[in-house]
Amino acid sequence: MTYLAALILAIIEGITEFLPVSSTGHMIIASTFMGISENPLTKNFEIVIQLGAILSVLVIYWRKFLTSFRFYLKLGVAFLPAAIAGFILNDYIDCLLSNIWVVIVSLFLGGIILIFVDKWFKNAGDTEEQELTWFQGFKIGCFQCIAMVPGVSRSASTIIGGMVVGLNRKNAAEFSFFLAVPTMLGASAKKLMDSHKTIQSDDALILLFGSFVAFIVALFAIKSFITFLQRYGFKWFGYYRIGIGVILAVAVLVLKTRS
Repeated sequence: MTYLAALILAIIEGITEFLPVSSTGHMIIASTFMGISENPLTKNFEIVIQLGAILSVLVIYWRKFLTSFRFYLKLGVAFLPAAIAGFILNDYIDCLLSNIWVVIVSLFLGGIILIFVDKWFKNAGDTEEQELTWFQGFKIGCFQCIAMVPGVSRSASTIIGGMVVGLNRKNAAEFSFFLAVPTMLGASAKKLMDSHKTIQSDDALILLFGSFVAFIVALFAIKSFITFLQRYGFKWFGYYRIGIGVILAVAVLVLKTRS
């Protein structure tokens, strides 16, 4: 992997990880079109840059993570459904990751849903601070399980889940960020435990470079997303997902006919 490829992938990860557009789907698309083959370095790179993106949440919301132990317990309850589902369905999920058509369909269907989300939750204002209950957190965690399908978007599923249980857009988005920390840490730790022996000393610089880029980009992406969401809602993300899905489908079909 070149540093240019690492830069592009890290920027994509930093921008899309916390937006409702599917970071996994975009990473698969970018890797496919750049011709990046799957090898131990690329697998470890994707894990490490996610950790960089996670760090941005801790930096921006550090006060929230120092509030009380109850905050961590609620995150644990919300994280539990994905932890169980991930353990049971791990092999099946890995198979889906290699199917570009799963990403295309997920992008398209998810886009349609996002176009109508603002109408479904038109009374979800963004002014008051809301306290999440244990059961609300658990239900949001169940929504997060849907994002195990590549292209669905963990951010979209958890934000919509938050609005379903009664949170406003801002609080639903912020809890989605908080929930990303244990979810991504758990998934990344599991993958690193399985593949740490494949990390070579020569790979350290490019892994650190990618993680740093993802961290910086995610800092701006999170702040910009909250502002954009409060002003314009979800529909533009829906249009974007549909557009990307259509373009990707056409590109895949063209490449298939030429090969």
